[in-house]
Amino acid sequence: MRHADAGAPGDLRGLLAAMHRYLEHRGVLGSTEASLYNMERRIRDFTDWCHERGVTHPSQVSHAVLERYQRFLYHYRKRNGEPLGVGTRRAMVIPLKGFFKWLTRTGEIPANPAADLDMPRDIRRLPRAVLTAEEAERVISGADVSTPMGLRDRAMLEVLYATGMRRMEMAQLRVDDIDMQRAVVLIRLGKGLKDRLVPLGERALYWVQQYLEQARPQLAWDANEHALFLGVEGQALSKSWLSKLVGLHVDRAQLGKRGGCHLWRHTMATLMLEGGADIRFIQAMLGHEDLTSTQIYTHVAIRQLQQVHAMTHPGAQRRVRGAQTTEGTPTPSPESQNAAEALLAALDSEAEEEAREDQDGDT
Repeated sequence: MRHADAGAPGDLRGLLAAMHRYLEHRGVLGSTEASLYNMERRIRDFTDWCHERGVTHPSQVSHAVLERYQRFLYHYRKRNGEPLGVGTRRAMVIPLKGFFKWLTRTGEIPANPAADLDMPRDIRRLPRAVLTAEEAERVISGADVSTPMGLRDRAMLEVLYATGMRRMEMAQLRVDDIDMQRAVVLIRLGKGLKDRLVPLGERALYWVQQYLEQARPQLAWDANEHALFLGVEGQALSKSWLSKLVGLHVDRAQLGKRGGCHLWRHTMATLMLEGGADIRFIQAMLGHEDLTSTQIYTHVAIRQLQQVHAMTHPGAQRRVRGAQTTEGTPTPSPESQNAAEALLAALDSEAEEEAREDQDGDT
């Protein structure tokens, strides 16, 4: 949606000034730049709409005004004539609930007009496609490793498959986040602003080494660029381009399945679950908190995680796993079916959130 230069920017009691105070508050509490950007974008959509209708101050926003805004979003049409999806409409209203709750708590308005606001029902989609181990191998082996770009793509696919990291985490990877000696990768400031160490496995480590030695030097134009995976112009790949690039490789494999980075996240978790991994170890890989609300790293050390990863991930090793010994490796404890379903449901929710981020670019 287009943002006008909606009025009263100098009015310290106006909606725009209140929005800036709220964003500062959220920044102080640790919200990321991306989160603050999205909050500002959505609140500005609302304040622009309000100013066009003569609503300039928070005290003028009533429950009825917010319901009218929701009706506007329901009837709004994008440039291509399509309506906003339910997920997008939810994403445009959720920041307003936080905004007006804060205004009420700080005493800027006497009551919260968004307190009892009904939200658009979030439609649950069918579970996303998941690759089998054989399909994953087919996609990965399709990368042409005789070219720098192909070698980069092979390394990227191997890392996604081995670690199940989020696409934003992949986009933010630096060269020095790869620990060659311990065969682990440091994921900095994942969701919830938490760092975590994740096993790479010897196969993914091998292809990352090949990429660093043979391909990245040909792509790196700037010696000060520390991003691990680079584009043709020597810059870090954006998360949206990563999704398109990974999706292209999936399409080329002609599996009848589609998906980007999250397809590999879901595939890694599913295959390790099927391989007998304790759900706690999969949660540690994904960067989720324990389903019992206990922090996972209280219980799981990186050495244990590496052992379970090697045992249960079909792409962890360069050689056939039949010769592997399991001595000293923790036996995965049985988890309830409900816990497994909750884990996969959380992944489905992540996929929907990622799809909304992409969809938002078309609003």
